[in-house]
Amino acid sequence: MSRIQATFAALAAQGKKALIPFITAGDPAPELTVPLMHALVAGGANILELGVPFSDPMAEGPVIQRACERALKFNVGMNDVLGYVRTFRQTDATTPVVLMGYANPIERMGQQNFISAAREAGVDGTIVVDYPPEECEEFCTMMHTAGLDAIFLLAPTSTPERIMQVAKVGSGFSYYVSLKGVTGAANIDIEQVSARIAAIREHVKLPIGVGFGIRDAATAKAIGAVADAVVIGSRIIQEIESSPPQHAAAAVQAFVAGIRQALDELPQHR
Repeated sequence: MSRIQATFAALAAQGKKALIPFITAGDPAPELTVPLMHALVAGGANILELGVPFSDPMAEGPVIQRACERALKFNVGMNDVLGYVRTFRQTDATTPVVLMGYANPIERMGQQNFISAAREAGVDGTIVVDYPPEECEEFCTMMHTAGLDAIFLLAPTSTPERIMQVAKVGSGFSYYVSLKGVTGAANIDIEQVSARIAAIREHVKLPIGVGFGIRDAATAKAIGAVADAVVIGSRIIQEIESSPPQHAAAAVQAFVAGIRQALDELPQHR
């Protein structure tokens, strides 16, 4: 059982929902990435999503695009990101870490080299936005062999065929994009999300996390009522942007703690 699977199993036994915050590695400065990771855990995060800086992050809205630009000014690349995870693992051996990014940095390393390096660093899984599940069965097989989870995005427009393919090759959890558009957009239709999750659950037996557009405790709580996990990214990046660098970790910890409290107020289902 992977660390991600074990985390969801433990939360399910407690009747709790997973909180998965996102930050971009290297933003606002490389030396703050590991402290920010620990601050997220201290605030109540269950799984960390660590963005790999990329010059053309097609799924990201302006907030995370800016985070990528700041990190790239420090020339933060995949090897640096793996180094942050390795350092994080020196004092946290249990919190799963998922790398979210794009195919190019992985292809530059070579898939098998990347998987070996990720496993050695302590990575638990990947979300690769531009790896369609229909075209990366070999990658998923190599990931599973290494004990890592390959996590895929599903969207409001995903066809039954795409959902079934994710059910076939994905592991860890499935990430449902709550709306059409990029990260940080607003106006989530909770009823529509609930209906789509029900349709996805007919085929996908993995836990389902929901992200894109979750900006506050109330929305997180509403999503948590219908999903297994809540993913928050842009709003956390905004906390980092609006704080002096030396106060960024405390700011994100406080914000995440508020979301955690809201999720823990949900009725427990076991």
